[in-house]
Amino acid sequence: MDQTTRTGAPPASRKLLVLAGVLLLLPLVGLLWVGSYARKEPVIGGFPFFIWYQFLWVFLCSAMTYAAHRLVLKARPHRPISEDGAGTGEREVER
Repeated sequence: MDQTTRTGAPPASRKLLVLAGVLLLLPLVGLLWVGSYARKEPVIGGFPFFIWYQFLWVFLCSAMTYAAHRLVLKARPHRPISEDGAGTGEREVER
């Protein structure tokens, strides 16, 4: 039985899921590669580069996380919710 027949929805788009994963990895690389921003110059508003670079990532991380979330929602097929609140793609417990 293929995934479309089993869940009633088409399979997830792997390209969009990979793109969402890349968006989530970018902040990790940008913040864990300390050598790229461990300096004082240029100073903006009295703050050294080290400080405002990290503060900038607060906004970049939230934007990338939101974009990744939207991509995952778009990539995954719609699974309608049944009357009991369980998604049709979820396994049913045998009683």
